[in-house]
Amino acid sequence: MYLHIRKKKNPSGSVSVQIIDRKNRGYKVIETIGCAKSEKDLNIFLELAHIRLKELRKELYPNLFDFLEEKKDIEFISLSNDELVPIGDELIFGRMFEELGCSRLKRLLKNRYEIFKHLVVSRILYPGSKLYFLDYMFYFKKRDINKNIVYRFLDTLYDEKIKLKVEKCVYESTLKKIGGKLIVCFYDVTTLHFESESEDDLRIIGFSKEGKLNRPQIQLGLFTTTEGYPLAYDVYEGNKFEGHTLKENLEKFQKRFKLKNNIKPIVVADRGMLNKDNLTYLEENGYTYIIGAKIKNLSNEIKKYIANLNFQSDNQTYEIYLDEDNNLTNSKEKAKYRLVLSYSIQRMKKDRYLREKHLKKLKLQIENSPNFTKEKLKSPYKKYLDLENNNNNCNITFKLNEEKVKLDEKLDGIKGYITNDFKLTHNEIITHYTNLYFIEEAFRISKTDLRIRPIYHRLEDRIKAHILISFVAYAIYRDFTLKIKKNDIKITRQILRDLIKHIFAIKTDNGLIPLKLSKIQQQIYDALFDSWNLCVHMRKSGKRSGCCYEEVWFLIVFHYFYKSVKKSNYILVGFS
Repeated sequence: MYLHIRKKKNPSGSVSVQIIDRKNRGYKVIETIGCAKSEKDLNIFLELAHIRLKELRKELYPNLFDFLEEKKDIEFISLSNDELVPIGDELIFGRMFEELGCSRLKRLLKNRYEIFKHLVVSRILYPGSKLYFLDYMFYFKKRDINKNIVYRFLDTLYDEKIKLKVEKCVYESTLKKIGGKLIVCFYDVTTLHFESESEDDLRIIGFSKEGKLNRPQIQLGLFTTTEGYPLAYDVYEGNKFEGHTLKENLEKFQKRFKLKNNIKPIVVADRGMLNKDNLTYLEENGYTYIIGAKIKNLSNEIKKYIANLNFQSDNQTYEIYLDEDNNLTNSKEKAKYRLVLSYSIQRMKKDRYLREKHLKKLKLQIENSPNFTKEKLKSPYKKYLDLENNNNNCNITFKLNEEKVKLDEKLDGIKGYITNDFKLTHNEIITHYTNLYFIEEAFRISKTDLRIRPIYHRLEDRIKAHILISFVAYAIYRDFTLKIKKNDIKITRQILRDLIKHIFAIKTDNGLIPLKLSKIQQQIYDALFDSWNLCVHMRKSGKRSGCCYEEVWFLIVFHYFYKSVKKSNYILVGFS
């Protein structure tokens, strides 16, 4: 129950003073104190309302008010917010940053390494502009950084040496997490828009996947593994055809990590990457691949063949062999590609519903629009229309081609996958392609949780530095979310981040005293790190004869948090 006073204006001009309760997104009048027609009466009723409100609250919470009345003489602990310092960012994501292996950047970045680390960590917990980052450092880290220092750092951050070092540490960290061998990699492209409307060589208006049609954008091509661990990325101009980015990105990927033919992964991409140049490049360079194929866009010969197959139940599959010209062949030895087909009843119902819906619209347009032209029609179902010439009045009309409609009906619910790998089973091919949603999830997390866009920078080096910071932040955040998921902690990502933000230490004259974690905060920490390993290590090394939980907690805080606070006016202290 939440009681408060409301002044409500009446049609007559008077003002009713009421005590109301907020309930079920509405308001319930608990008591009306009076109706005032003058300022003097209004003040009297308001004073009476405050007295009555106190009485009502005392009736609702008698124990609380009795306690306060009885304990008037007790001095309560005086602790202000200025004395609470948030340390969750360093304790959790600062430690994960160090474990990622990016500490090797210290030699390259030198005294700028700490700024890079804070930019990455703040992107996870406090995403925003670089000016927002300065406020984050000032209020939470007690460090006043000049904005020109940050911008000069961004100007120098995107260097090929630095980018290669960052990608290598992320790549090697990812390999450890997936067992040391890269079997499958996924590739996709997304668009990132800008707030500015001006264009340049990189920021160009193009086809936007976010619906920002009048905004300049860049394109981001990303490689990930199963479960969405990042491998490498590259940035392209906003109007580049996404199908042309696969070849360029693979060439760089192969060169950076020195991939040999015997260790090249299976490349999985959606049908937007299905063009002859890409397939030729993959085959000539020893890659196997899985690419989605839209059945209804294949040749009529293949469609008629598929239409005669007998699909009856979910997960039923067939396989078709294709030669180098994408023609049907019955010989596996002569085949260059496999077209694997799967069937889903749910997909069939969706295909049928969409077609019937659009066919109704097509019929109405044909009947009601005498000047109707096929070019003006944006529907993908215009392929069902045929031209009909009426010799009597020289008018051209349209009619539905029923044969095309019936052929498409037979293809409802069927999905295709093209591959040049003849060893994989049907289930493996379908599973690998289905896992492509991990890269879509990577883009979604980057755009929502990490707020990688909109981008506020104008200069190319700063734009690319922003993407580099976001790439490292995503690598850490992905590892964080998967570890939380594997430990069955069923809390939303937003609440998880809020819980980490609320890990505090108390600032004293002698330094910082870390507060003990709450039960749920401890579960999060245990899911990410094995804190007892430190205790076991200390016992084996003879540094301590015994090791209690509180000692482990303090030592971990000291080890991973001291580096960041030593540059401020704080030191960490603990009690034995």
